[in-house]
Amino acid sequence: MPHLTDEQLYQQIVLQDKEALEELYDRYERILFSFILRFTKDEGLTEEVMQDLFMKLWQGKAHYQTNKGKLSSWLLTIARNAAIDQIRKKKVTEVEFQERDAEPDLEIPEDVLVLKEESMIVQNALILLPKEQQHVVKLFYFDGEPQSSIAKICKIPLGTVKGRLRLALNQLRKTLSRKGERGDIYYE
Repeated sequence: MPHLTDEQLYQQIVLQDKEALEELYDRYERILFSFILRFTKDEGLTEEVMQDLFMKLWQGKAHYQTNKGKLSSWLLTIARNAAIDQIRKKKVTEVEFQERDAEPDLEIPEDVLVLKEESMIVQNALILLPKEQQHVVKLFYFDGEPQSSIAKICKIPLGTVKGRLRLALNQLRKTLSRKGERGDIYYE
């Protein structure tokens, strides 16, 4: 199969091309597995989430829209949501984090490297937020806690949680847009 863009692969998957699904899986398996494992802290559960994610793609239950952003970002979003859903279903208890495929892959696709670079840029932007906003963002986006749980954990009203998230996202958007103006990666 000639080298296709992610979007071209997705279009082939919609047409039930098994080779395109395999190619997309090969491109994103490692990064998605590591990303999901951060949420589940369980390799078996992570494998279930991965299988569900790619089955949804194959069966046409997940629809990507090119005008909404990059396919890689969309995959990470649905992976996060699927992981949170599985955690809630299984009521997973804390398990020691294990790094999978810790050895660097010398054949990492360019998109994966871009994702890693973008992740570092976002992490650096997060550091600029006030501590209270950082904590709420971490709980919501990285730990998958619902806003009502965050209110209980932080012992603050639900409206305050929502306000901090909104302020944090606005500040991140401004910070990342400024980076784009300086010639770095631009985010909308």
